[in-house]
Amino acid sequence: MGESLPILLGLIALALVFDYINGMHDSANAIATVVSTRVLRPRTALILAAVLNFGGAFLSTAVAKTIGKGIVDPMLVTHSIVAASLLAAIAWNLLTWFYGIPSSSSHALIGGLIGSVVSTHGFSKLNGTGVWNIVKSLLLSPLIGFAGGAVIMIAIMWMFHKSPAGKVNRWFKHLQLVSASFMAFSHGSNDAQKAMGIITLALVSMGYMHGGKDFHVPTWVVFLCATAMALGTSAGGWRIIKTMGVKMIKLAPVHGFAAETAASITILTATHFGMPVSTTHVISSAIMGVGSAKRASAVRWEIAGQMGVAWVLTIPCTALLSFVICWGIRLAGG
Repeated sequence: MGESLPILLGLIALALVFDYINGMHDSANAIATVVSTRVLRPRTALILAAVLNFGGAFLSTAVAKTIGKGIVDPMLVTHSIVAASLLAAIAWNLLTWFYGIPSSSSHALIGGLIGSVVSTHGFSKLNGTGVWNIVKSLLLSPLIGFAGGAVIMIAIMWMFHKSPAGKVNRWFKHLQLVSASFMAFSHGSNDAQKAMGIITLALVSMGYMHGGKDFHVPTWVVFLCATAMALGTSAGGWRIIKTMGVKMIKLAPVHGFAAETAASITILTATHFGMPVSTTHVISSAIMGVGSAKRASAVRWEIAGQMGVAWVLTIPCTALLSFVICWGIRLAGG
């Protein structure tokens, strides 16, 4: 077991790199609206998001267990499966970050796991029910976010239709501080757990933990992943923040509040049930729902369409990339 320690440490380091990039890539999820509405300065918003991302990571480990057990039997996982999954997800995150496209780190990691498992064991070893449940949560959550954003925005417009727009936005500047904090906390509660699940899989695959019904995430893994996520968030993914908070729709504080509230409720509900969702997709869809509640033309649908293409391509692209990487690692004797 001692000979495998350097490999294990390398896998943990790779998972933390993924988590850091995930935080940087997804910082827009928590702060794009609050920055674009000028409720907070960018650096202040990033620090707030980083702190709350860190705190949210300690809420639960249910999502980490789903990642660790829902796609494949942990006892079938090898270090090459873990490495290939992470490398494919990191490559996709960096590519979409470079082009400022709000893609899903969750989709990327799950696609990577599927591809590397198929490369090693074939399709028969995938947990079909578990994969389908994960895919359903990934597909349904943006629709729920869109509907929630539209419903909350319509309710606000109905409640305050007699109030001057300027006064309403002054009120919601204060409320958006709450909703932005809520969004950052919910992001940490779901997204940080994906790296936790991968590290725990690595511990099982290298024989440092048992992977049966008692599959659990060690506290030190939670702390490391929470820290990596917070540090990545504090770095900020400005290209994606611009896409979500400026290019897709022009936001006022009331719109930011509605979108963040709808997205946070959706994400925290998914976290409670142990379902991994794309926080990027949920907040983006909630923003679109808010814009649609005003009028359909308020949303720049061409930008939304570009994001949609990236969403559709993420799982198949990362699965294929991971398949090839895993095959290459095995061919090299790894």
